[in-house]
Amino acid sequence: MNVDDRIQDIHKSRWIGYPAAQDAMHKMEGLLCHPRVSRMPNMLLVGATNNGKTEIVKRFCQLHLPDESFDTENLITPTMYFEAPPTPSEADFYTHILCKLYERVPASSIAAKRERTMSVLKRIELKVMIIDELHNILAGSSTKQQHFLNMIKYLSNQLQVSIVGCGTSDLLRAVSVDPQIQNRFPPTIIPRWKYNKSFRQLLSTFESVIPLKSRSSLHSPELSKKILAITEGSIGEISTLLNTAASYSLRNGREFIDLESIQKCGYIGPGMRMRENVNAL
Repeated sequence: MNVDDRIQDIHKSRWIGYPAAQDAMHKMEGLLCHPRVSRMPNMLLVGATNNGKTEIVKRFCQLHLPDESFDTENLITPTMYFEAPPTPSEADFYTHILCKLYERVPASSIAAKRERTMSVLKRIELKVMIIDELHNILAGSSTKQQHFLNMIKYLSNQLQVSIVGCGTSDLLRAVSVDPQIQNRFPPTIIPRWKYNKSFRQLLSTFESVIPLKSRSSLHSPELSKKILAITEGSIGEISTLLNTAASYSLRNGREFIDLESIQKCGYIGPGMRMRENVNAL
């Protein structure tokens, strides 16, 4: 395998089951196994941007794909991932669901879209609905925010499905306007990484899955503190930095990541990117 092929391999998506991710997965497994009742349990998955929320819920969906033993027109689908619309629009969300399921979208009223969506989701026997970027509801007026939250409660109640809402910390503020939503959607927080034993173990795991031939000792105090400072403790940023540094090393004939790779690979951390954007204005 030549260098270019190996660099492509470095940048492939990889699942790393760190403790916070495993905890969130365990809670979603509990939702999936829960019997259908009039008041289904739900949850919020909250964390900073690029801190692994989407990867966690997509991994969960990959582990629970549609049951192919049924015919394609009545495929049993236990979990589905959707993204909240840019603004809190009930009609847009129904359209998104129907389009993702390759179903006809009624061109008439919201009520018609709602009825069609409910019918389709009942037919596929959905158990867990994941709504990512749910903090987007803050882009609408307070009335539209409340309408969207009411829609979520309605879907959960009528379909007897569990809903996982994902978003940044703004999501906690978004749901605070509705006490019922707050009570029914306990948050699970995906925290930023801090300098401790768990962080060094995470770096060792990254080192074990990045396809380089020599040891990098990413968990060493010098490298681990540098990595944490540059990435600000975001796992998505950590992954990007290490993949970029590994690619730099390969292009320069090395089979390990060292301080030079980290400093010269071209990666720019979130803090520096923000400062550059501000200065550009």
